[in-house]
Amino acid sequence: MEEREFKDILKELRLEAGLSITALAKKVGVSPTCVCYWEKGKRKPDYEQVKQICIVLGVSANVVLGLENY
Repeated sequence: MEEREFKDILKELRLEAGLSITALAKKVGVSPTCVCYWEKGKRKPDYEQVKQICIVLGVSANVVLGLENY
């Protein structure tokens, strides 16, 4: 199984959900710049942000973190 990085998983899930960077940022409660940094691998979200990402995208933390496939 190929190991995928958080940044790639996040972008793929966001696009599958039909969300722009701005829309995801608004739903998670962060700035669009923050989401851009996550997707470029420059920063990582904290626990609460990961939790919100999971809720917004309707997936488990294991999926977002690359521990299991979706």
